[in-house]
Amino acid sequence: MEMEPTENALLGGRVRLLQPARGYRIAVDAVLLAAAVEARPAERILDLGAGVAAVGLCLAARVPGCTIVGIELQPTLAALGVRNARLNEVDERVQTLVHDLADPLPGHLGPFDHVATNPPYLAAAVADPSPNPSKALATVESSADLARWLDVATGALKPAGTLLTIHRSDRLEEIVGHLAGLGWGEITVKRLPPAARVLVRARRASRLQRTEAPPLVLHRAAGGYTDEAEAVLRHAQPLIL
Repeated sequence: MEMEPTENALLGGRVRLLQPARGYRIAVDAVLLAAAVEARPAERILDLGAGVAAVGLCLAARVPGCTIVGIELQPTLAALGVRNARLNEVDERVQTLVHDLADPLPGHLGPFDHVATNPPYLAAAVADPSPNPSKALATVESSADLARWLDVATGALKPAGTLLTIHRSDRLEEIVGHLAGLGWGEITVKRLPPAARVLVRARRASRLQRTEAPPLVLHRAAGGYTDEAEAVLRHAQPLIL
């Protein structure tokens, strides 16, 4: 029998979040990704790999008037995303659809101002999947590999749109190469020490123009988050690249 989801809070209680009691659970990556999207009111954001809608909920809490469409492979997680939008009273602005990125996005969705995506971090060839099927799907590439995720993401953007992704730092060059090959070569990288993670922002450009933004140090040497990280994770401040 499925266990009842747990309720947790993000952004210092601004967001209430139902998530599975076991399996894949939200980490700070989703909050950091949402904070890095330079969205404005009335803009549309596509969240690829939405899970329980954490990215969309954080964006909705920070940016009044923006709307978010989430795409999620797993129906159980998508259903929690729908519940979470209602729980936070943003169901008119945050939508979660069940869809496999191996297939084309539904044509009616139209182009977006921004795409945010937190793809599975591990390639299937090198992964040791979790015995929990839901967690394995969330963390290991399956029907769509990283190249496919980035192809779908860039294809869903308006010409002047932006793509934000968070991923493992050891796959950074792979990400940059794919994006540049797709015509999204204005790339900004922000590292998140001590976590082996990077935020990557891409805009359309005919040639590769790569910038290293100042890193966001997440943890103090003595433990706990830095003041800069707390501002993003608890106080809903934007993460500037």
